[in-house]
Amino acid sequence: MGKIIGIDLGTTNSAMAVVGADGTAQIIESSEGARTTPSIVAVNKNGEKTVGILAKRQSITNPENTVFSVKRLIGRKWNDADVQKDIKWLPYATRASENGGVDIKMGDKRYKPEEISAMVLAKLKSDAEMRLGETIDEAVITVPAYFDDSERQATKNAGEIAGFKVRRIINEPTAAALSYGINKQKNEKVVVYDFGGGTFDVSVLEVGDDEIEVKSTDGAAHLGGKALDKKSLKWPADE
Repeated sequence: MGKIIGIDLGTTNSAMAVVGADGTAQIIESSEGARTTPSIVAVNKNGEKTVGILAKRQSITNPENTVFSVKRLIGRKWNDADVQKDIKWLPYATRASENGGVDIKMGDKRYKPEEISAMVLAKLKSDAEMRLGETIDEAVITVPAYFDDSERQATKNAGEIAGFKVRRIINEPTAAALSYGINKQKNEKVVVYDFGGGTFDVSVLEVGDDEIEVKSTDGAAHLGGKALDKKSLKWPADE
């Protein structure tokens, strides 16, 4: 059986890993040699599509055709209050789709959020295959514990569009607990916090004999590294 890779499809950056011969998770570097890949897709002025660091490098000069933070839109409805709040600061054009979701304009075409995420996942797949020297067809993808069924299904759809057989969609704090080795403990309650580039989430997990259950989760959808960057820039600008 071929290898199954684990993917953290993040709001700001994404990462991938594989279980090594010693049973531990090992990060797979991108084709550029980085341990993370920016979750950014763009169409440049020549009509060429770029993903990851190359898309990020041209984002300042081509903001209207550079799509980022699509995780905030995936699986959500156009009339969702959070979506309406987010589209006010996103530089690329959006509109309601035929099914009430979100359409994103990039270049001269329109895409669903899961199609944009699929482009990021497709790059991760290609990079993993290059690094591991074999075809990778299966993946486990993580999502925030607060994602609802629609957001989880859309994330799974993105994986399938990218060419993966998605073996499982699991909660990010559960994945963190498994990586840390908490599953070796018994009858414990554990708090896992995830301070990312765009969001900050906290989850309470209960570790039993055969499972890890998310008992409670909460977080701020607009608090992360980018928020600190903005505050750090605003202070000297105001001064």
